[in-house]
Amino acid sequence: MRKLALLLLGLTTAAVAQTPPPPADLPLLDALGTAPSAARIERDVRTLVGFGTRHTLSDTASPTRGIGAARRWVFDEFTRISKSCGGCLEVRYVSGTVQGEPRIPGPVEVVSVIAIQRGSVDPNRYVIMSGDIDSRASDVMDATSDAPGANDNASGLAGVLEAARVLSQHRFAGSIVYAALSGEEQGLYGGKFLAAEARRQGWRVEAVLNNDMIGNIAGIDGVIDNHTARVFSEGTRATETAEEARARRFTGGELDSPSRNLARYIARMARHVPNLDVRLVYRLDRFGRGGHHRPFNEQGYPAVRVMEAHEHYDRQHQDVRVENGRRYGDTLDGVDFTYAARLTALNVVTLAALASAPPPPADVRIAGAVSPDTTLKWARPPAAQASNLAGYRVYWRLTTEPQWTHSRWVGDVTSATLQNVVIDDYFFGVAAVAKDGSESPVVFPGAAGSFGGY
Repeated sequence: MRKLALLLLGLTTAAVAQTPPPPADLPLLDALGTAPSAARIERDVRTLVGFGTRHTLSDTASPTRGIGAARRWVFDEFTRISKSCGGCLEVRYVSGTVQGEPRIPGPVEVVSVIAIQRGSVDPNRYVIMSGDIDSRASDVMDATSDAPGANDNASGLAGVLEAARVLSQHRFAGSIVYAALSGEEQGLYGGKFLAAEARRQGWRVEAVLNNDMIGNIAGIDGVIDNHTARVFSEGTRATETAEEARARRFTGGELDSPSRNLARYIARMARHVPNLDVRLVYRLDRFGRGGHHRPFNEQGYPAVRVMEAHEHYDRQHQDVRVENGRRYGDTLDGVDFTYAARLTALNVVTLAALASAPPPPADVRIAGAVSPDTTLKWARPPAAQASNLAGYRVYWRLTTEPQWTHSRWVGDVTSATLQNVVIDDYFFGVAAVAKDGSESPVVFPGAAGSFGGY
């Protein structure tokens, strides 16, 4: 009886799948892949460096120096961008007070700036691009010395501003948040406050792309590389319960958290950006270090770090100086603006594709033990959230493959059977596809891979 049911399911799926899939070519993404301007990014980096220091504990009253002047300029810049698109951005501050912490004796108000571009179909589904406002010198508590922070992280923040300029000229199904976060060097507080705000507001956060240092091409290892980006992602969700961990032990998923499949998605989007490759790094962040994606991971949201391929440590967290003929400091000459524009383009095409696609499938389940066939089932979102839904595509790969290698369009169904594809030998997932061909990230079955419900 079970074999007959599987056979009938396979036949039903195959019949529905006769409906041709949406077009695979996405001309908008190809256009967006070359849209960011290196000249505008350079202008923004120079402006941010011009504030002298952007240390979280620095002057907030001066109109020309310190973190206060910097964040007001960012707010004004987002406002100018909004005016150019007819008021399409909601620009506001997100803040919280910190005291009694090792790097913020306090009390200090940590203030970030966000600009929200509301989606036309599913406005409560959010994709976020972030960069950091603050900078630092050698002493993490030095709030008065010059700390240009040209690459760390004026480059990432300039990328966020440029992404807003480019994408605000278009409309998308889901919402996009452009976030300029403070307090990164003092304990990731800007990210903590925004992630908590997202949780309080009930945002359905599908993706966070944290950009931290996207402008350096000359590494301390002697390698010069202007065509590779790194994307760091956690392997298992930080919010995984003991019960979920036990299930994962038997079904897999160590390499398929939503953050990990978001990273794979970003790597696929690189095909729309000329002369750019993506190196996936299967680690939350650099060894022993942190970034502003981590607070979102800790809230259970899919979040990754996007950054340059080769770092130069003499240009990070250093007083500007020369010692024994060796130059230190994060100055303008360490930023390649063409490269920063290329990594910004990677974010732009990814945000556009995510916001154009329907929500990722929810409640994805899998079955097929002691069977030649594998069956996947999932939930369709409410119609109001996915009026652009065309159907679904099933993916699979060998368990040792880093990227999805096989896929099959199955149509507008909520289950599909892959006949003679043995569940023991592969990992599986499913993605939602829009009428214009945009796809969601692949969702691995079970709690290990879930992007959240509706």
